[in-house]
Amino acid sequence: MNIRQQLNDIFQTAMTAAGIPAECSPSVAPAKKAGFGDYQANGAMAAAKKVGTNPRELAAKIVENLDKGDMIEKVEIAGPGFINIHLSDTWLGKALAAAHADEHLNIASVEEPQTIVLDYSAPNLAKEMHVGHLRSTIIGDALARLLEFQGHRVIRQNHMGDWGTQFGMLLAHLSDQIQKEDAAVALADLEVFYREAKVRFDEEEGFADRAREYVVKLQGGDPECLKLWQQFIDISISHSEEIYDKLNVTLKREDVYGESRYNDDLPVLVQELLDRGIAVEDQGAIVVFLEEMADKEGNPSPMIIRKKGGGYLYATTDLAGIRYRANQLKADRIVIVVDARQSLHLQQAFTTARKAGFLPESVTLEHCAFGTMMGEDGKPFKTRTGGTVKLAALLDEAVERATALVAEKNPDLSQEERELIGRVVGIGAVKYADLSKTRTNDYVFNWDSMLAFEGNTAPYLQYAYTRVRSIFRRAGVDPSDLKSEIILGTDAERTLAIKLNQFSEVLEQVARDTFPHVLCTYLYDLASAYMAFYEACPVLKEGVSEEEKLSRLQLCDLVARTLATGLDLLGIEVLEQM
Repeated sequence: MNIRQQLNDIFQTAMTAAGIPAECSPSVAPAKKAGFGDYQANGAMAAAKKVGTNPRELAAKIVENLDKGDMIEKVEIAGPGFINIHLSDTWLGKALAAAHADEHLNIASVEEPQTIVLDYSAPNLAKEMHVGHLRSTIIGDALARLLEFQGHRVIRQNHMGDWGTQFGMLLAHLSDQIQKEDAAVALADLEVFYREAKVRFDEEEGFADRAREYVVKLQGGDPECLKLWQQFIDISISHSEEIYDKLNVTLKREDVYGESRYNDDLPVLVQELLDRGIAVEDQGAIVVFLEEMADKEGNPSPMIIRKKGGGYLYATTDLAGIRYRANQLKADRIVIVVDARQSLHLQQAFTTARKAGFLPESVTLEHCAFGTMMGEDGKPFKTRTGGTVKLAALLDEAVERATALVAEKNPDLSQEERELIGRVVGIGAVKYADLSKTRTNDYVFNWDSMLAFEGNTAPYLQYAYTRVRSIFRRAGVDPSDLKSEIILGTDAERTLAIKLNQFSEVLEQVARDTFPHVLCTYLYDLASAYMAFYEACPVLKEGVSEEEKLSRLQLCDLVARTLATGLDLLGIEVLEQM
């Protein structure tokens, strides 16, 4: 259990003993200013308003009923009724010693694990992955890693676009190309292949009709057509797998759940919605009119689930996906990581799913929305010629730039060492630059800032980790052998101790709110607190007592392990030497 939760429980008990209604919260939060305690209980004001009394007097009554135990050193009432909480140094030291002795940093698994379905990445298999797929892929993967670390059962789902009318065009082109070369050669560059097919569709006489025939064959289950389609899918997924491998992303082929998997359920689902009166026929199409999402004039929000010609849409597939996850996968929580421009579409799908009873009320549905990666010109990130940036090319450039930077900083490294460090730093820099921004905001992509070894960047944190580890090489000490008492004799040690003890509550916050930047900020603050500690508290210098040295070495080890664990949860690697 984290510090904040423990304090919340202690103060809740004191409030109950003081006769305050149970629905009133202690509102414990970390103190924002030095000198005002380590944490603050801010609930007396709201409680006083509810029971009709003076908040400062109520705060005093809470303090009278408070059992400080060995966790709280002292409390003070400030201002209109804030309660400043000072933690016990002894308790902090023991908590850190327990974390140091535990492989999991003494972070307990959740008491009630959930089955959580995470839908992320979701490239269209007709094209290679581009920068527009980066945010969904790495935000979703960071959340999957973190939730698994907490003990939840995470089901990754890569909802790939592998169906629809465009595939008729692509399969017609592929069938012609296979007569000249094998499918792998024909599909070596998906972008080129797609453009060639589109040109033929737009300009070549008779090709569009053939493409439409392929759509009918595909949807009708024609064996030869399905064989061609499967070749296209297999090679397309292989392209995505190469990207996931470069990005250190945990998605596997078995996580792919394409739109085609829901194909048989779509007519069933549409008929169910018609039978229940939730969907109606309108001008030949089947539409759900959502009164719950009416505009200011009272017009309901329309969502088409079957086109006039009988084709289905993303909305239909998403509805099928929601009820499959709730009823077949038995999800307690469904999180869909897709950009903010899909907000209206998903809100319509969520509202319809609830209305149709496709999932129990206990299942939560969440849209984990994010903004756009922008170029220096403030417009969506493009190539210099205005084209879409392939994700593979972006990652290759990141590694090249990082490798050159590493070679410049440390010319004595071997070629093999430069390439390893360049890969880890380059990929980490791209991921961290994204994850460290509030996901709902747009952000500007800038090579210089993301590859900097100063500030809130991956290279800075990766280097901070190696600096801590170098202490143990110089000391000739194995961190696992350290088992002495942790003493907090200075302000810098105490500040670092509190920051280390907050790791658990940060993870709980990110898991709850799905904002990875909160973890990034914490790791940067931890590294900064460590630098202040290292300047103020000598570890290996002469004059440091053996007791202080062993205590400080344990603090160093906890910092390194927390940085490594936090970065790993973000999908970012660390190195013992850089």
